[in-house]
Parts: sequence; C-alpha cells; structure tokens
Amino acid sequence: MTPYSLLFDAVFKGMDPERAHELAFRAIETAGRVPVLRDVVQGALAPYLGRGAGGPGSVEVFGRTVPAPFGLAGGFDKNARAVRGLTMLGFGFVEVGTVTPRPQPGNETPRMWRELDLRGVRNRMGFNNDGAAEMAERLRALRRTPAGRAAVVGVNIGKNKTTSAADAASDYAACARLLAPHADYLVVNVSSPNTPGLRDLQTTEELRPILSAAREAADAATAAAGVRRTPLLVKIAPDLADEDVDAVADLALELGLDGVVAVNTTIGHDLGPGGLSGPMLLPRGVQVVRRLRDRLGPDPVVIGVGGVRTADDVRGYLRAGADLVQGYTSFVYEGPLWPSRINRALTRSAGSISAGSIA
Repeated sequence: MTPYSLLFDAVFKGMDPERAHELAFRAIETAGRVPVLRDVVQGALAPYLGRGAGGPGSVEVFGRTVPAPFGLAGGFDKNARAVRGLTMLGFGFVEVGTVTPRPQPGNETPRMWRELDLRGVRNRMGFNNDGAAEMAERLRALRRTPAGRAAVVGVNIGKNKTTSAADAASDYAACARLLAPHADYLVVNVSSPNTPGLRDLQTTEELRPILSAAREAADAATAAAGVRRTPLLVKIAPDLADEDVDAVADLALELGLDGVVAVNTTIGHDLGPGGLSGPMLLPRGVQVVRRLRDRLGPDPVVIGVGGVRTADDVRGYLRAGADLVQGYTSFVYEGPLWPSRINRALTRSAGSISAGSIA
C-alpha cells in the first residue's frame, strides 16, 4: 500500500466526504501560495510544466501550449482559489467552476458520497460557488504573475438555481462577460444533474440561444479588454442518446463552437440522489469522444473526461480523438501524486500516441 492509501483508510475514509475534500483543498491552496515550497514541489513532481512548446507530451490547443495533456476537471476548484497549488501537483491544465453569475450555497447537505466498491463519487452539490465577480477578481490577480499567466485555466460556467430556463441564456452571458478576459477557454455546463431542469437545456432548441449569447458576450468582453478571443465549448452528459450527441456536434459546427467536453456525471444508477463519477464512466466517455470526433471532423477541440485512473485510460481517450483529457474522482482515491504520475507516463510515451495533438 502507498502512504496515501494508508492515510485514506486511516483518516479520510471515515470522514464526511465534503469535509475531507475541504481539508485537502485547503492544504493544496496553502502550499500553492508559498513560492519556495510551490517551486520545489513542482520542480520535483512536474518538471514538464516548464518545457514550453515542443516539449515531450505538450499539446497545442486554443493557441496555447498545454504542457501536458492531462488536466483537472471542473468541480474540484469551484472558485479559482487553488490554481497554482493544482498545477504544482502536475496537472497540465486546470478547469475551475462551475461558477454562476450570483453566489449560491448549493444544495442542502449531505450532498457528496463515496462509492467505495466502485472507487466512485456521487454528488448533488448544486453549483455551490462564490459567484462570477469574485472568481474574476481571483483570476485577474492570478494573471498578474508570470506563473499565473503561464497556467492554462479553463472556466466552467452555469446558471443560478433560481434562474428559469427561459432566462438561462442571460446567466451564461453574464458569466462569459465577466470571465472571458481571464480564461484560456470557457465551458458552458448544461449537463450537471444537480440543478433542476439544467439537463433539459442540452436539446438543440434550448442550447442554441445559450451558446449564441455566451459567444456574443465573451467576444464583446475580450474586444473591450484588448485580449484574444476566448474559445467556447459545451459540456455534455454521458446519458445522452447517440443521436442527441450527434445533434450537439452538428450544432457546434453550425455555430462555429470551439469544441465539446465529454462527459459529465451519470444519473444511470440506483445508488441514490446525484450524479455518479468514477471508473464506470470510462467506456461511455471514450465512446462519446469517438463519436464526437467522427462527427466534428479534425478541427473543433474535444476534451475527454470520465473514469480516468491511469495513463492508459488517458491514452484511450486520446486515441479516440480527444485533444486533452481531464480527471477528478481518482484524485480522491489516488492522492496528490496522481496527476504527475499520469503526465510523466504520458510525456515518456508521447511519440506512441497516434491521435490528438500531442507534440
């Protein structure tokens, strides 16, 4: 057993999952704010982060060099508090959020459960976050530093629980307006099962005005700030039927969207409330990524997420056509060395990966 697995069994396993998450999160956040500690840890765990364009395993996406193809999915750092701590641990990029225009507490507790037999996590968090204005201030401060400008940061945006479906486009536009100037890409999240009615917005009729409003707001904001256009993607659920996946891909092409993130948590279980994540998502995630790539062609970016535990899992997504891959749930079970372990393996074998944009 590894030292982390012993710690998990002795301490975290018996602790409320949300409480354990917050303790681990604060430790990462704090370490990332101590320059000497942060630089030493990153130098030991993730030397590939400083190699720039052309480094082994680097990926050219969104006009940026992503130093390694495996990153952190949205949901872990909901408020952009720990970006430097997370890159310190070896994630090639970090997606923060989901963030909503106005702060909200999320759903009542308990709202997170470990599914130990599945090495999964079930949650019904409900987009608990500090709001888009607060996140924008944090990202603005991050971008003032050289290391902060070097970090590749995506922002996952959503709507407030109290906002009706008819007014959803205005919420996504509000987030895009505030956050586009500070983000390397934006992700429209219409696939979380934990905000009532949200997944209904994945139909093309509901999704088209949301994506159009977010695109228009993001472009206006970046033009006013004098910065480059921010790519816009949409995140979809694993529970969509294949024909609905095709419809989203067709809409993405119609609107000139920059890409698709696949997949979110699944409601296809009988374990209780909330969306389930973990290794059980891997087969469907890879299947959806392959279908998207076949439908979209070579140009829009596809980010694969769901069920990743090992470097081979990441390679499976890349060979299916993903440009980048994300994980989250196995971070809980594998510990702080997990992202660097995966990206080190990927950078060593970069030449053998036949799909995606690996340099």
